[in-house]
Amino acid sequence: MDRGGCQMSGGGPSSGDGSGPDRHGMITLEDLESFSEDQPEDSGNGSLEEEGQTMEEDENPDRLLHYWQEVARGHQVEVSQDMAEPIQQLSTNNQGRSHREQIPFTLLGRKEKCGEILYEKRHYEKGHWACIIMREETYEQSICYGFMRIMRYICQHNSLGDYLGMTLPIVTVVRTDENHSAMSPDVTVAYYLPTEHQAQPPQPHDSDIVIEIWPATVVYTRAFSGPTNEVTIINQISTLAELLESPGVCVNDSFIVAGYTNPAHNNRQNEIWFLERR
Repeated sequence: MDRGGCQMSGGGPSSGDGSGPDRHGMITLEDLESFSEDQPEDSGNGSLEEEGQTMEEDENPDRLLHYWQEVARGHQVEVSQDMAEPIQQLSTNNQGRSHREQIPFTLLGRKEKCGEILYEKRHYEKGHWACIIMREETYEQSICYGFMRIMRYICQHNSLGDYLGMTLPIVTVVRTDENHSAMSPDVTVAYYLPTEHQAQPPQPHDSDIVIEIWPATVVYTRAFSGPTNEVTIINQISTLAELLESPGVCVNDSFIVAGYTNPAHNNRQNEIWFLERR
């Protein structure tokens, strides 16, 4: 796996059985889309579509920026003034293009116990991803700053000069030591190009963002909620490793955290992905 394990997968055919990511309630704009004058705090239980309708009623870029800045401070992240326009574009209707496209996959199977899904096995086809490698002091800083740069690419800072559309999940590739006891500070933040741009991906203006083709891959994935940081990620890796019947079939030092809600959200919806060896 190149570039810190960045090459993982693309989109594949949909499972078609409702087992895809939208069953978790799903990155990145749930805090913002629930923001309104009467309720500045995120409710944490509305769908993206429902909250998007609320967001359209308030399109003041300064208010949105100030909200992002306030939330980000709690994670020791600074949101600059030039993020106002990308934040507004990803938080409002975009001329009817606010739909969040789920990265499609084929469900190959799942393991359940007492009605709980312990993990799923999925197949993702190859596809184009926009990737950036970050190395901040903390994992949360890396994913926040990385995603803001990806946001600029999505919102017109590209060769088309147009809004590209949002896909979910936004993923981060992490590397660990052999014992899964420590994470590398290098984190890759990646965005799957929407279907309409897969054939000819728009080129980023940011030279640190690289368009890569990730090969078709089988992943073992387990959902979890709450914050994502070095401790929780290591714990989730250990948990899934214990649940898998044959963990040796998976890559042992590169893993993916898939995020379906804003990194600042108190009840984040996430998945940990193990990559099957090719």
